[in-house]
Amino acid sequence: MGTVHIDLFTTLDLVAQAPGAPQEDPEGGFPYGGWQAPLIDETVGSQVAQGMEGMDALLLGRRTYDIFAGYWPHQKQDGDGGIAQRLNSIPKYVASRGTPHLSWADSTLLGPDLADAVRQVRDKHENVHVIGSVNLVQTLLRERLFDRLNLWVYPIVLGTGKKIFNEGAVPSSLTLTEPPIASPNGAVMLRYALAPGTPATGDMTAH
Repeated sequence: MGTVHIDLFTTLDLVAQAPGAPQEDPEGGFPYGGWQAPLIDETVGSQVAQGMEGMDALLLGRRTYDIFAGYWPHQKQDGDGGIAQRLNSIPKYVASRGTPHLSWADSTLLGPDLADAVRQVRDKHENVHVIGSVNLVQTLLRERLFDRLNLWVYPIVLGTGKKIFNEGAVPSSLTLTEPPIASPNGAVMLRYALAPGTPATGDMTAH
């Protein structure tokens, strides 16, 4: 069985909607599309590329797929640390309630039973990455269909927008897999692994 990695950019209040551009995800009249752009730096870029090493499949929601399919196939294969070459060469799996046209090479629409489809993808590949795709991520978190949660947390608060954990979040425990990495612009990379069981409780007044 392989590993499902969820890779997200988020704010301090865990908003992960449309970090890259205003038109990325305007759902709900979101006014802060592109909030990540002023804070991107070389540390983030190099760590993103490093995090993709070993990736052999991509799992995306419909909106993120359309954005990627319209961009990455047209990028130079050697000008971004190998990201374009990797994304263009691996299988892509798309979660959608509709029947989208999948123009990107080696793309497959997942079946209606999303949980079962994701399990099949995980059984088939070693390192499956979910990038962006907040609606899909919320489902994977709720169903505990992930193994790693990788968050770039940026030093801003938006107060509105789609959050990583919505009202359907389930109690879960995670383990930090390596020391945090900070970028010059104040973003912090946190890499977590899903742990067994639910959070423990205790009584601090007993000490």
